Amino acid sequence: VSALTTNVTRFFREPHHFQHLKSNVLPALTTKARSGGNVRIWSAACSSGEEPYSIALSVLSAIPDAASRNVKILATDIDPNVLQKGSEGIYPDAAMRDVAPEMCKRWFSQTTDEDGSKMWKAKDELRKLVVFRQHNLMGNWPMRGPFDAIFCRNALIYFKEASQVEVWCRFAPLLAPEGRLYVGHSERLFGKAASLYENEAITTYRLSRG
Repeated sequence: VSALTTNVTRFFREPHHFQHLKSNVLPALTTKARSGGNVRIWSAACSSGEEPYSIALSVLSAIPDAASRNVKILATDIDPNVLQKGSEGIYPDAAMRDVAPEMCKRWFSQTTDEDGSKMWKAKDELRKLVVFRQHNLMGNWPMRGPFDAIFCRNALIYFKEASQVEVWCRFAPLLAPEGRLYVGHSERLFGKAASLYENEAITTYRLSRG
């Protein structure tokens, strides 16, 4: 599985999604979390963790005490090797170039690898928000939702068109009524999936209200 998978990722890749999350989704989720409600976000095909940690950093910018509230980010991938890296939460200095310096200082600690190269390790408050699990998007789905946001970006482009539609359709019943689905920059919903969602922003969808 590890040899066959493609794991291209980076922190805050496609930044417009994280800006949309912060501006359009997190205000309501902040109120929800502070009133004791559940906040659930799913990073499907999470690779080595940069995406779910970017989501977590966005959440922490709105809810600094999120780790002590009922806030969780589910991070899934089929590749156990990248899941291990994500669970460890340790990244080279070059990988942090798109993370704001104040975020690095607050939510990561500096360390070094065995060669003495500078590394950054996610602090407990950040790691506590993210749960890594192995999952095949074409297999059984044990998660039940509802999710306030689902990120599935630049993974389904490697699937056959029928399989893409199947996965997008399976996301729909797991989204909260005001939940959002974020897809990759080269992806557009089509077929049966297009009738289940409406486009809200660039590669950002919500459940159809028609």
